[in-house]
Amino acid sequence: MKMKKLGRTGLKVTEVCLGTMTFGNQCDQTTSFGIMDRAWEAGINFIDTADAYPLGGTLQTTGATETIIGNWFSANPGRRHETILATKCFGQMSASPNDQGLSRRHIFDAIDASLRRLQTDFIDLYQVHQFDSTTPQDETLRAMDDLVKSGKVRYVGCSNHRASQLAKALWISDKLGLARYDCIQPRYNLLFREFEGDLLPFCQQEGVGVIAYNPLAGGFLSGKHRREAEPEAGGRFTLGQSGQLYRTRYWQQSQFDAVDRLKDFFKDRGKPLIQVALAWVLAQGSVTSAILGATKAEQLNDSLPGADLKLDAEEMDFINGIWFDLPRSSDPNIAFR
Repeated sequence: MKMKKLGRTGLKVTEVCLGTMTFGNQCDQTTSFGIMDRAWEAGINFIDTADAYPLGGTLQTTGATETIIGNWFSANPGRRHETILATKCFGQMSASPNDQGLSRRHIFDAIDASLRRLQTDFIDLYQVHQFDSTTPQDETLRAMDDLVKSGKVRYVGCSNHRASQLAKALWISDKLGLARYDCIQPRYNLLFREFEGDLLPFCQQEGVGVIAYNPLAGGFLSGKHRREAEPEAGGRFTLGQSGQLYRTRYWQQSQFDAVDRLKDFFKDRGKPLIQVALAWVLAQGSVTSAILGATKAEQLNDSLPGADLKLDAEEMDFINGIWFDLPRSSDPNIAFR
């Protein structure tokens, strides 16, 4: 598994990061352990989670994903030291109005709760899950800086931020001498490339690492879905509000048309679309790592070979043509859905 530097830092991570949002809802602990074991065997040293996971859960299940990961570390002594562990805060963790967001109070509460669930003394990469318009960025960044200075956190990053929001955060950190966001998590795949607008060049200019999520479009690029059928029960596209979010993102006629064209083109070349999707994301020079999830360990056997798959110029041009043919949304918030 290829290693890359995270942004301008000295931290090295594998170019594939194991995503865990399925643990605790779509996957029980035994299945989740199997997925983590398979990723470990493949050489992945990078695990990403969030305190509000699992996806599609309730306030009663928040934290379950971190608990499962913590139990896996406990059952496998020595693996925590070899793992770059990333988690996030922001999400609603209880009915209390102060138990969510990016206030100093909530960040301090959230990190301690995550450390308990993950059964660790520190988090390698602590990320804000999304932008909080109700809290001044300097309050959030001072809190994150304090966590770094305390040793509870080694590096900090952000997710789902606009270029202007990230730019202001970096300016505040520079002006006040605070820990800065050394990476960002954008949604990025060959069917969704809004990241390439102003955010990508800004990250390149400022040395911000890029950890791409949804590289397989939530499994849509597996090619298994059929436009004439309903989404499979219990899958990414049926999980309550999260399911609606994913159907809005990908369950569109234009997306089905694009997948059909991609499948036909790459079938003749003997390259599975699910591997092509991962290979394309990793081929983008701006990407540090791509977050790859699963609901069973066997799925990683199908997708992981994409990390070693090479796409030639003709194939890259075909993929570009697919993107250029997709309709564009006039909604400025589409990148954050």
